[in-house]
Amino acid sequence: MSAAPMVPSIDPRIAELAPDFRAFSIVMEAGGPNIGSVAEIALDDAYKAAARNQPDWAGVHLAAWAQVFQRFGAKPQRTPCSAEALRKRFLRDGALPRVNPVVDLYNAISLQFAVPVGGENLEAYVGSPRLTIADGTEAFDTMKDGSPVIEAPEPNEVIWRDDLGVTCRRWNWRQGVRTRLDADARCMWFILESLSPMPLEALQAAGAALVAGLQAMSPDARIRADLLTLPGL
Repeated sequence: MSAAPMVPSIDPRIAELAPDFRAFSIVMEAGGPNIGSVAEIALDDAYKAAARNQPDWAGVHLAAWAQVFQRFGAKPQRTPCSAEALRKRFLRDGALPRVNPVVDLYNAISLQFAVPVGGENLEAYVGSPRLTIADGTEAFDTMKDGSPVIEAPEPNEVIWRDDLGVTCRRWNWRQGVRTRLDADARCMWFILESLSPMPLEALQAAGAALVAGLQAMSPDARIRADLLTLPGL
């Protein structure tokens, strides 16, 4: 049985910044408690791959993301894509911080495949997710010095948002607090985002690995997966 249909939308203007963008969207309705050992195994596999500097195309894929970030005015050295930030943290610390089984699992997939992966609490959404260009007036809820604050994205910044506001700034750099996954989330949305240096079959393999991990973690879960591409791809 599939999860309830929910396919995120992509603003056609994204093609001007990244005409080779494609993504794998996964919606999961959890069926029971999450089994944490699944994430531990996935992290161990990811650590081994990253230590060997795998996959072979990881460097060029992350470099392509840096170029895309520069096209909309972001500074990738200060605000890198989420996959590059994870890889740098692993190379510096030898491990990733543990959050909860689901977040640990999708972080492992991101590290192993050198692909930005986001996980969101779909029940906190107002309307469906959409990838678009900010006008600079949107609200983004985050934390600063331990206190909640509302920020706004820069004009022309690429954002994920819903009807209420921004859910992720600078494409996949920083998630907001409102839709962040916690251990109690039951309806979840995951997005794996790639550019052409990552082979399409590798993106599909990363999505399949995440789906398999989620199913092993919560055997009664209902899951729907969709490949998203820009028009013409």
